[in-house]
Amino acid sequence: MAHPQRIVFAFYCILLVNIAAVCGLTSRGNFDDYQNEVYSDYAMDGNKKLRFPFLMPSVRPTTPELYLCTPIKVDPTTTYYIVGFEPNATMNTAHHMLLYGCGEPGTTKTTWNCGEMAKASSEETASPCGSHSHSQILYAWARDAPKLELPTGVGFKVGKGTQIKYMVLQVHYAHIDKFKDGSRDDSGVFLQYTEEPLTKLAGVLLMGTGGSIPPVATEHMESACEITEHKTIYPFAYRTHTHSLGKEVSGYRVRSNDRGIQEWTLLGKRDPLTPQMFYPVENKSPILFGDFVAARCTMKSFRHRVTEIGGTNEDEMCNFYLMYYVDHEEPLDMKYCFSQGPPSYYWANPDTGLHNIPHI
Repeated sequence: MAHPQRIVFAFYCILLVNIAAVCGLTSRGNFDDYQNEVYSDYAMDGNKKLRFPFLMPSVRPTTPELYLCTPIKVDPTTTYYIVGFEPNATMNTAHHMLLYGCGEPGTTKTTWNCGEMAKASSEETASPCGSHSHSQILYAWARDAPKLELPTGVGFKVGKGTQIKYMVLQVHYAHIDKFKDGSRDDSGVFLQYTEEPLTKLAGVLLMGTGGSIPPVATEHMESACEITEHKTIYPFAYRTHTHSLGKEVSGYRVRSNDRGIQEWTLLGKRDPLTPQMFYPVENKSPILFGDFVAARCTMKSFRHRVTEIGGTNEDEMCNFYLMYYVDHEEPLDMKYCFSQGPPSYYWANPDTGLHNIPHI
């Protein structure tokens, strides 16, 4: 007898479908032998929410430090609002997960190696999103972070009327010892969403750097960007991410006062080796046209070698995610804010537009 949830999915084809392939690019492995299931639950406020399990399709990683991606296509006939993320993963299996919103996926495969910074690979690799496609990050998870529910009335808009036609789940498998016995994995995230129209639309601005960390040294990896769009964004959550050398990651709003002096307002500061969840921002004041957003990672290395920015545990990363919403307008076109990092870029460089930098 067919699974009742699959009957519901096949009949309604609600959310995340590919008309050309079994009513959904929710098929994994062979298109005919796997399909994610849709089911609904109800929020305490009485508004109907749907829940979709976006999971890896019983994969078996065979290469350490593998970045693996899998896509789903969003139903192009309906607009959806994602209002929550419930991780289905542990740090014993997944180093971290990212959820991308894409115009097109990186390939037409059901799973692929999407380690953009992989140093070597015997198989073909591709980015999570197509090379000329819209790309933005919707969600990130690491270190056993708990579920995330957005503020009431706030959601990520996907599907009809948006540039997000696909979503791509990326899982970083740093270690593969647990798979040597033939075990498989279904890490991923349960998406909570609604079809009820929302006017407060969520966005994520990812800040980060390139660069390198000298041996046996403390280094600051910094980035900053000016808000050049005439929009008002309301920050509500932040997340930090580094690998093992990170000691502190912080983010700021920088605004010039009436005397032209820049005032630095803390958005969030965190030890990145604690659970890498989205935490409430320290200051919810809006960020306006002409403001800067700035981020710093303090790295401390005891290694007797240079550590580069890269995708493996032997490398480092410096990321500050700022989650925000806009009210009755579209989120920022700017999705990423990256600098070259040290030794080339620092806030104190004369061409950054920053001054009155606090001792932080």
